[in-house]
Amino acid sequence: MNKKQSQSELTRKKISEAARGLFVQKGYKATSIEDIVAATGSSKGNIYYHFKSKEGLFLYLLNEWDRDWLDKWQEKQSSYATVTDKLFGLAEQIIQEELNHPLTRAADEFFSNDEQKSEVEERMSSMMTEHLQFNERLIQEGIDTGEFAAGDVKEKAMVLESILVGLSQMSRNASIETMLTSYQFAIRTFLHGIAQKV
Repeated sequence: MNKKQSQSELTRKKISEAARGLFVQKGYKATSIEDIVAATGSSKGNIYYHFKSKEGLFLYLLNEWDRDWLDKWQEKQSSYATVTDKLFGLAEQIIQEELNHPLTRAADEFFSNDEQKSEVEERMSSMMTEHLQFNERLIQEGIDTGEFAAGDVKEKAMVLESILVGLSQMSRNASIETMLTSYQFAIRTFLHGIAQKV
């Protein structure tokens, strides 16, 4: 990376960090480009040069969040002895890295937006697809190791994602300890069901 590229990357980082703080504090819609100009000292033209739009800036932050989440998972997944342990680890990481992520509430604005689909909404939709594929790989691994019964992997992945997403909506104001207990109970319920064994 040459000096010009390095300077450009520093500018992008400065703008994105300032914007992130504003999105967290005010929300996505309430944050204007003028707010970002004031917070960074950069010109509007400079911001548009690096990110093209406010939406492009938010998309950049979403992609960074996603990469960071995956990097953290890659670091720790080998420490789990079984796929069952991985499911509990997944629940813990969701609580620590997703529900408490500063951008979560700003990202939620896109789910309640009735306007035409934006690039951010499309990216969030693709992230949901990636989550389902992640779940499918995890469940298939459990089937392959003999931990889980064979069955429709896609259906199981969708049920798991529905449980995790539903809990994330229901647990926003709960403490970390309460959320962890709820997620662990949900994973156990997913794994073992609630029917009386006969």
